[in-house]
Amino acid sequence: MISDFHTLSQKIEQLATLTQALRSENAELRLRSSSLVEENAELARRMQEAHDRVAALIDSMPAPEEQKESKEQAA
Repeated sequence: MISDFHTLSQKIEQLATLTQALRSENAELRLRSSSLVEENAELARRMQEAHDRVAALIDSMPAPEEQKESKEQAA
């Protein structure tokens, strides 16, 4: 009987230790997740800025027909 209580006590202690370790890991994962969400938002913003710059560059380029005409006029 005492042996059973001792075994149960050890199992409860292991469970408490595991619970604490999992809580700690969960807190670390929440912090990491928050950091990754912020990083993702920053990268999305930078990608949008790059997209806008490329779109503006493409818009400023002459159309292919205009390029042919300007080459023909120059020749």
